Order: sequence, then structure tokens, then C-alpha cells
Amino acid sequence: MTLNSRTAGVFDLPDRLSAKADPTLTARDEQHFAALGESLAQVLADLSERLDAARRAPAGKGRQASDRDQEVRRLTARLRALRRFGLDLCLGHMVGADDPEPVYIGRHGLTDSSGRRLLLDWRSPAAEPFFGATHANPMGLVSRRRYRWSHGRITDYWDEVFTPDGFEGHAAALDDQSAFIASLGGSRSNRMRDVLGTIQADQDAIIRAGSSGTLVVDGGPGTGKTVVALHRTAYLRYSDPRLGHRRGGVLFVGPHQPYLAYVADVLPNLGEEDVQTCTLRDLVPEGAAATAESDPEVARLKSSADLVKAVEAAVRFYEEPPIKGMTVTTGDADLRLTADDWAQAFQAPGPGTPHNEARDEIWAELLTILLDRYDGDEPEELVRRSLLRDRELRAAFHRAWPLLDPAELVGDLWSVPAYLRRCAPWLSADEVRTLQRENAQDWTVADLPFLDAARQRLGDAEASARQRRHDAAVAAERQRRALVVEELIEAHTYDDGEGVLSSLRQLDLQDALIDEAALPGTEPDRLAGPFAHIVVDEAQELTDAQWQMLLLRCPSRSFTIVGDRAQARHGFTESWRQRLERVGLDRINLASLGINYRTPREVMAEAEPVIRAVLPDANVPTSVRSGVVPVVHGSTADLGSILDTWLAGRSDGVACVIGDPTFRGTPRVRSLTPELSKGLEFDLVVLVDPDEFGEGIQGAVDRYVAMTRATRQLVILTSS
Repeated sequence: MTLNSRTAGVFDLPDRLSAKADPTLTARDEQHFAALGESLAQVLADLSERLDAARRAPAGKGRQASDRDQEVRRLTARLRALRRFGLDLCLGHMVGADDPEPVYIGRHGLTDSSGRRLLLDWRSPAAEPFFGATHANPMGLVSRRRYRWSHGRITDYWDEVFTPDGFEGHAAALDDQSAFIASLGGSRSNRMRDVLGTIQADQDAIIRAGSSGTLVVDGGPGTGKTVVALHRTAYLRYSDPRLGHRRGGVLFVGPHQPYLAYVADVLPNLGEEDVQTCTLRDLVPEGAAATAESDPEVARLKSSADLVKAVEAAVRFYEEPPIKGMTVTTGDADLRLTADDWAQAFQAPGPGTPHNEARDEIWAELLTILLDRYDGDEPEELVRRSLLRDRELRAAFHRAWPLLDPAELVGDLWSVPAYLRRCAPWLSADEVRTLQRENAQDWTVADLPFLDAARQRLGDAEASARQRRHDAAVAAERQRRALVVEELIEAHTYDDGEGVLSSLRQLDLQDALIDEAALPGTEPDRLAGPFAHIVVDEAQELTDAQWQMLLLRCPSRSFTIVGDRAQARHGFTESWRQRLERVGLDRINLASLGINYRTPREVMAEAEPVIRAVLPDANVPTSVRSGVVPVVHGSTADLGSILDTWLAGRSDGVACVIGDPTFRGTPRVRSLTPELSKGLEFDLVVLVDPDEFGEGIQGAVDRYVAMTRATRQLVILTSS
């Protein structure tokens, strides 16, 4: 992106803001943006040239290939990040008390060819005052300016002054509304708005908190929890070397797919494309088709972390060594395999080796025991081949340590009462019966933690076979290339003086010619972990069992947990600390957000009694702004006319109808359930028969959540 050729500068202020167009207010910025534009063009050209060179470089093998691929990925990501923006990489500038030169803050850092810093990365410690300074704590600032960009041009800007004598030169840019408050009234779209330039001090303090242990961010609707979660993800990736790609990286977990689609642009716009994002459903293949659990008692039982431990007992049932020995006949000898020998072989795999992946080690140990016992005259290789072909031995091994399928293992728990009683002896007879079902693999969301635990504990059943195929392919390729080398040498009988042809016989040089990456392999599961840090939004909904899915993927127990106890559909009567310590987390710190930046006061005045009726101590935040219109009540028959009027009066913005499954959504009017609206926001929200959302805590929470999605107008329609 470059400056518009029709104008000499980057400012494109409307007539009503003509006072802000005074060159005494904008000249310094114009000069800086001119230098920024030149430098940005040069950086993009340099990156493109370096990327082309890296792609042309020989791939190599091993560490060399890995380093080359890493460099290509790094340059590609940097180039893509810079190309997302032009001069609007710049968020604003700040002026410190000890230096009159403005420091410009950007989405990324940028330095010109002479080494002059043109943009300071927003995540750097030196940029913290730009977001964190307040009049109570200026953090050494005299003034701060924030820009509003539109199509690569500055269409508005705001100045804030932190010293009594600092108003000179800023008066025209000091508005009644700050950049942040003004931004709140902007129209929404189907993607989350870019709010980096208006991060507030309370949010920034949480974003920049350290990654050690567990940080809980508790806040009601509209307090910016999702903003904090996403920007904290980008900040930690930048500031904490432990969270780099090679060290496990960061996993971001959202509540549902509409939410992930809504926030999809945020992390890439912050320069972070290596963060894995998902919902809990995405962690296991069965999650996509899993239905909601219809039986409340089954859901309650399966929400327990203790019941997930039954998966371990279910696997161990198949890891008991045989109590009887056997005789294996091979060639000229009968070899005895005792119960102690079986027990010894079962101890061969190292701690933590998944069940299915341990089979090769156990089988190898059994063969070693038998070969050590052989004292005949046959060569060892012949005896080994005989043992490998012994059907009785192989059958005994398969019975003793069978290949297990995660879905079949969990399905057996829900269809074989005796098996479940053995694996979960604390369950009562009635509870065991309650958990049984006719179609054992008719998966619900409540089953996902069990399937995940089984998959993690069992490992990849095809891993050993795949490795054998890969090794065979490498051996075959090595043999083929060795033949080619011999043919080359035979075809060139002269001595080249340097021994180049004969040196090709060396095995390491031949191996260097083999590209193992191009041979048969498998795509790794990018959600399997381990991750160095996990960020969880809308975390109040997770059951104890579901938390186990995340703990399995984060051995360091480094979490950012974002949620609101008052928005838990199934209730959340305990404290965050009590809940999280029970599921296995420690080193817990709590941060609270109490200002509602999104929802107008009029909407919150109607929503607050709804949630307090069932949760008197709910953390209901205080709204900072008023809406344009009051909450409207009407008949469901008016739905069509209400939407038509709203669409006719607005060329932008999005609306949502919540609670009417018969309503078909359009690009500007969504149709969602209360549960799927969580985490989203709309200019207009229309609730259809909210009293039908349900009773008790779940019904009240669904109504509260749905109402507080509105940023401008709320309409409540009923059938009666």
C-alpha cells in the first residue's frame, strides 16, 4: 500500500474536522509517514528477495533442511504480515517528558536503512505507556495520539494530554469523546473489529502479565475479555521465548466455530500465524459429529475428571502379562517362555509409552529372551526368522498385548457393565446402568474427554507399521542409488584426479542424496501438543472432564483462562480457584475486568435483573455509554418489518435473530441459538420468545448472554 496519488499526505479528514487538518498539528506526522512509506517499500522488496533466495537454496537434509524450511516460513510470515497493512501499521505516537520527539507505535517494529527506529512494536516494554498511561499514572508521558484509519488514510485522530501545561498545540485535537469511546459506536461486521489502537489500560495490564502459572481473567459481558485473550496470545508469543514455534507454541481454544470465524483475522493482523486455534470438539475426530448429551444425569456423571481416569484402568486391563508360560519350537530346540519372561518383556517400554506404540518394544524383548535361551547350532538369523514365523507365538503375543482402538475401548465402557464396574468401582449399580446405552459409539459432547484420553493413552496404532514402511523405503532408495553409483563408476574408467566418482561409494554421501521428507510419512496432529501455553476463552463452560483434555496438552500448566462465572450455562457456584485447583491447576492468579465497553446502559438495565434473579452475586459490569434507542418490546409478528426497517436505514452493520430456528439468516442478519451467540456482538439483536430459552440457571444465562450481544439496539419479541 502506498500514499494516495491524489493527495500529498496521509491525512484525509472530513470537513467537520477541518480544525484538525491544521498543518501545525499534522506536519510532523506527514514527514514521518513519508519516511515510513519509503522504508516499508524497501523492507518489502528486501524480504521478497531474501525469500526467493531461500526458496532457491538446496533443500539439504536433516538439520540443514529444517533450518532452510524454518527460514522460508519465517520470511513468508513476516512478508505476509507486513503486506496486510501499509502506513496503517502505525497505531499512534507518544511523547515523553524527557524527549520531545514522538515515538511512533506500530503493529510491528520497523527500522530504516540508517538504523533509525520508525515504528516501535506494540508488544515491546518501551511501548507499554502508549496503552497503559492514565491521568492518575501518566507513566512518563506528556501526550499521546491515536489514529483512525480507513482504506490506508487517517480519517480522524485524538490527542490526550497528561500534564497541566501540555495543551498548547493540541487543543483542536482534544475531543469530548476519546478515540476509544468513539470507536465503540462503530458498526459491527461478521469479523471482529481491529481494536489494537484502542486497548485500555486495565486490559493492557492483563495482556502484559507473565505466562508462569495460571492467569484467570474474570469479566462480565462487554468488558473486552476476548480482546484481552487474543492480544495476550500475540504478546506472549512475542515476549516469551518459551512459547516459540520450536518449543511447543500456543494453543487458543474458543467456545464454538462461529466464534473462531468471528475472530479469525485478529491474530494474523497482529502478525501471529503460527498459533493453533480450535474448539474442544476439534481435539478429537469424533467431535465434529458429536451431539449434545440429552440425559442430564449422564452429562453429570461424564463431567467428572475421576470418571475420565477409568480410561487408564480400561487400558491396563489389556496390559496384564500372561500367568502361564508356553513352549516355542524352533528348528532343533524347544524354548520355554515363562510367566516371568512375559512380565519382563512387558516392562521393556519406557514410562509414558502409549500402549499401541509399545508393542514393537515388547515383541523385540520377547525375541531377545528366546534367542538368549537358544544354545543350538543354527545361526542366530535363522532362529530369529523361525520365531518371527511362529504363528502360536505371534497369536499369544497379540492376545497378551492387543492393538486397541480408542473408540472401541470407550464404547465398551458404555456397553459392557462388568467392564465399567471394574474400571470405575466407585460407581453405584444404578450409575453403571445409567451410563449404558444401546449404540455404544453414538457419541455426544460428553464423550469427547474419554475419547481424547483413550487416544492419548493408546497412541497411534499405525505408528510402528508406518515407521517400518518408511525404513523399507529408505533402504530401497539407498540400494537403488548404490546401483546407480556403481554404474557411473563403471562407465567412467578414467581417474578424474580427485577421486570424485569413487567417493560416491561412501555411504554418508549416498545418504545425503536421499530426501527422506519425500518418502512415505504422515502429517502430524497439530492439536496433539504439547503446547507451552494454552489460552481458553469462555472457560466457565468447561467441565472437569473437559479440562483434562487441555491439561494433557500443557505439561507446564501455563494457562490464560478467560470467562465469566455468571455466564456459565450449568452454574458456577464455587470460586475460580476452587474449580481450577480441583481439576489440577496451581499457581493461580486472578484479574478482574469490571467496565462494560460494549453494551449500552439501557440494555444492561434490562439484562441485569435477568441474571441476578438466579445469581445474586453475578459480576455485572458497569456500562460506560448510552445507546441511541431504548429497548423495544413487541410481537413476533413484527420480526420481518423490524428487520426490513433496520436494513433500509443502514448500509452497514450486522444484526442477529436469537431464538427462532425457522428464521433463515442472511449476510447481514445472522440466526443463532443463545449458546452459539456467546462471544459475538451485533449492532442489533432481536430475541424471539426469550422465555422459551429454558428455566433455571441455564435459561436465565442464555437470556442474559443473548441480550448483552447488542452494541446499539435490543428488541425483545414474544408470541403472546
